Amino acid sequence: ASDITPKEVSWLWYPFIPYGKVTLLQGDPGDGKSTFMLTVAALLTKGKPLPFTEQAAEPITVIYQTTEDDADDTIVPRFIKADGDRTRLVFINEKDRPLTFEDERIDEAVKRTGAKLLILDPLSSYIGDCQINAANEVRPRFNHLIQLAKETGCAVVVINHLNKMMGTKAIYRTPGSIDVDGSVRSALLIGRSKDNEDERVMVQQKANLAPTGAAIVFSLDESGVTFLREAEQTADELLAVFSSSGGRPNVKTQEAVEFIRDLLSDGEMHEASECEAKLREAGISKSTAKIARKIVGVVATKPHFSWYWQLPCGEA
Repeated sequence: ASDITPKEVSWLWYPFIPYGKVTLLQGDPGDGKSTFMLTVAALLTKGKPLPFTEQAAEPITVIYQTTEDDADDTIVPRFIKADGDRTRLVFINEKDRPLTFEDERIDEAVKRTGAKLLILDPLSSYIGDCQINAANEVRPRFNHLIQLAKETGCAVVVINHLNKMMGTKAIYRTPGSIDVDGSVRSALLIGRSKDNEDERVMVQQKANLAPTGAAIVFSLDESGVTFLREAEQTADELLAVFSSSGGRPNVKTQEAVEFIRDLLSDGEMHEASECEAKLREAGISKSTAKIARKIVGVVATKPHFSWYWQLPCGEA
């Protein structure tokens, strides 16, 4: 350690998006993740202050990759509405070959353009051929992005859809291995406001490098994104609005959900009788365990003579 010179973390947007690191932005389909990030990108290409900050900066180049929307009829029109500098929004051509996290074209594009922000939308399209429930496969894919961000100083934002496990903690709404969340230094989440259907809320779900930031409330309509105010709200509070019980999940059920997810976190198949025995040892009743299994979405199969449990694959 005596040979290492300590340095401070630099920020694209404090405390949400650090330079030289990977950030995750999550939300349900239709809640405005892509439009939100395009609006932020537009401000950055013009050097304008980001929401609820006063400091302008030098305009930067942004690389935006998405498989969900076309550039000509969706991405660029949204970017124009947000008043971005089109000469600073760059795309990597994927016509002949799709990109993955490990693709050398990403490194080349970042270095050639000097881009300071790389956006990949969504994670499932760019993580490559791997079992997203398996930590030993997820980590190596992210490690390439982590190294790219470190070497170039570029901020990397990966956009991701939440899974369908309503009623559980926000951290378990990330599809696949817990290492998806574990690989990033900041995780942001967008959801609908409980008070106004036309409003969205961006909260910081995970903050490794700075204190957790205030929630940001914004509206979303045909004209684009309008930033409204800051608020005090957590990711769990935001998602509790849409839990299966209509509010916060029962404490005992929540403990059972976390226990089952930890039990099956390696993505492998586990004999059901052994899992049930461990649940009993933990003081979790059969009825509570049944509810928790449903929330988690445990997949039960009988490949031979015994039943086995496994975490769902992705959003299944």
